[in-house]
Amino acid sequence: MSTSILYTSSTLFPHSSPTTISSASSSSSSSLVALSPSFFSRNPSLKTLLSINKRTSLSVRSAVAIEKETPQDERPDTFLREADGPSSSVRARFEKMIRDAQDSVCAAVEAADGGGKFKEDVWSRPGGGGGISRVLQDGGVWEKAGVNVSVVYGMMPPEAYRVAKGENSVEKPGPVPFFAAGISSVLHPKNPFAPTLHFNYRYFETDAPKDAPGAPRQWWFGGGTDLTPAYIFEEDAKHFHRAQKNACDKFDPSFYPRFKKWCDDYFFIKHRGERRGLGGIFFDDLNDYDQEMLLAFASECANSVAPAYIPIIERRKDTPFTDQHKAWQQLRRGRYVEFNLVYDRGTTFGLKTGGRIESILVSLPLTARWEYDHTPEEGSEEWKLLDACINPKEWI
Repeated sequence: MSTSILYTSSTLFPHSSPTTISSASSSSSSSLVALSPSFFSRNPSLKTLLSINKRTSLSVRSAVAIEKETPQDERPDTFLREADGPSSSVRARFEKMIRDAQDSVCAAVEAADGGGKFKEDVWSRPGGGGGISRVLQDGGVWEKAGVNVSVVYGMMPPEAYRVAKGENSVEKPGPVPFFAAGISSVLHPKNPFAPTLHFNYRYFETDAPKDAPGAPRQWWFGGGTDLTPAYIFEEDAKHFHRAQKNACDKFDPSFYPRFKKWCDDYFFIKHRGERRGLGGIFFDDLNDYDQEMLLAFASECANSVAPAYIPIIERRKDTPFTDQHKAWQQLRRGRYVEFNLVYDRGTTFGLKTGGRIESILVSLPLTARWEYDHTPEEGSEEWKLLDACINPKEWI
């Protein structure tokens, strides 16, 4: 049975009691980690947040208070606390990886855009840590591009750890410290023949509370990269999926087929009966492999983003298009909006708990379109895309 945690502030989690949990700042995209609103989008029912034996059922009822971020004038060398140890720690190396990846992806996006520049916002939070949000809007190639990182600390409810000593335990440990870090990005190009890209990679830890030294320390990795085009170019889809497979195969040949299916299943718009796009890879709860291996795997995936995506953009960014092509892109952008606002738990969580609205909705495109009862002509290029979203394909 899965673990669930219920929040009074969201229609997804309608029950509540006086217990509160301090959540990370929401200064990140709706798909960014770190107990920001978007963290919950990648952790349905928050079972991984608690990191508890999956055979145990636990419901923690709590209201949620989001700490507001504090703007900073300068980017710090690190968001880590001194107590986190040397630069060789997993926390330090993961932070370095996501910040390096943010720099490299932003540089690649700006170079391909040919003129647009990212606006940067640096923030910190009272509970510890902070983040860097970068957005390029209305550029030469990109309508909107966001690449964000966060490194945050917080506390989770004490009830979460009671299960470690049995549900009938009379011991009541204090709040459980957590650490979470991640990079998240959504890139929406202007040209309807150029696809949207989303990626997110994150790392999470819990520490035993001071009054419960026997409670387990937990960690895991999660993330993924997925492609959302309006039109299918088979060479683009193959190139993108081959890049994901190559990254996976360096570590375990079972990763790509497993994480490809996971991605297809996750980005499913239930009320439409179709996927958001052509998928890629998606994974979560990964802690049943060597920690060093998974750190290297997450790093490889993040470093594969630009090589997997930028060549596609270079091929498609200047392709001539008609008003009809643009209208279809806007309809597909509407599907993107629907998924984020209806099924992305991070977005709904953020909207209902007073998070920073600009950060929560940074993943949405500048423009989208809805037409009543729109159905593409069977056999058309638009129909082929819709068919692939309804019936996921094996591209390699």
